[in-house]
Amino acid sequence: MIVGLNGIVVYKEPNFVHLDVNGVVYEVFISLQTFSALPKEKVSLFTTQIFREDAQLLFGFLETTEKKMFERLIKINGVGPKVAMAICSTYTPSQFAVVINNSDINGVKKVPGIGPKSAGRILVELNGFDTELLQPSDVDSSAANTQAYAQAMEALEALGFKKDKISKALSSLEADDTATLVKGALKLLQTI
Repeated sequence: MIVGLNGIVVYKEPNFVHLDVNGVVYEVFISLQTFSALPKEKVSLFTTQIFREDAQLLFGFLETTEKKMFERLIKINGVGPKVAMAICSTYTPSQFAVVINNSDINGVKKVPGIGPKSAGRILVELNGFDTELLQPSDVDSSAANTQAYAQAMEALEALGFKKDKISKALSSLEADDTATLVKGALKLLQTI
């Protein structure tokens, strides 16, 4: 099993890269997130190798959280490597964690190739996975503390506000404790 490659970029396109590792050139499929962050020449990728009847495929990621997200997605019934890579191309792990946390079915349906039924299944299967995707080093300021964000969401829902408006209000706040998030969101929700 190939779990990582260090090499020189010989050729690249938005969905794959050819990587020269000591004279052997590997074709590694990548997301748009990885493509946009690829260094000019020398690169180190975390990889997932998938064996099929007709092919052996390598999928590469610059970050371990994106690899973890991809590997978790392909375990879902009906989600193959192509759809998982489309999700990785549409959202960073921290953005996708917010989509999961908010149970945002429309956010999942934005990904090419995913309909309402698949989006619902993905959200059900990934329930609770958002906390694994968020790490202190790559957290968006809008979700700096997932637990506080989730608690603020619950509190505001209990007050009768709609999820989409709550999500919009919370995403514009920069706080890491529940009380500050709730207070700030209440102010914003009065204007929305």
